[in-house]
Amino acid sequence: MNSFLKVVSAVIRPATLEVAPELKRKRQYAALPFRTSKGALEVLLVTSRDTRRWIIPKGWPKKSTAPHKLALLEAYEEAGVRGKIERDEIGHYDYIKRLDERHNVLCRVGVFPMKVKDELKTWPEKKERERRWMSPKEAADLVEEPQLAALLLGLEAHNTL
Repeated sequence: MNSFLKVVSAVIRPATLEVAPELKRKRQYAALPFRTSKGALEVLLVTSRDTRRWIIPKGWPKKSTAPHKLALLEAYEEAGVRGKIERDEIGHYDYIKRLDERHNVLCRVGVFPMKVKDELKTWPEKKERERRWMSPKEAADLVEEPQLAALLLGLEAHNTL
């Protein structure tokens, strides 16, 4: 992990809110796609399929796939981007995933930064999602999860990855 990511990770982790220990969390892994455009850092958000909330690409663990590689795959499937992903998480956030009308599960999502190299015109979930590049501050204002917003604001404060 480069030195900037280490600094961001140290800044963000103390601000991460903890959930009561008696609540069991399921794990998910996410990519935080980013690029630099005209000297400014931008991140890519996508909409969720059901609620149309703004999120980062994420998915459930797979036994034969390392967490950062899973996040890279989710970025391709959900956002249609390819690039280089870091092996180390820069932080995490918790949220409640709706499984169906009567069932929810608490999830802890590990976040891996991903430098985007290619943005595809077609991808597996293109018809199900919208994607949009924006500043980390704009992204923080759009996401519903406070811990994810804090992570994005930490990136905005440093203005680079």
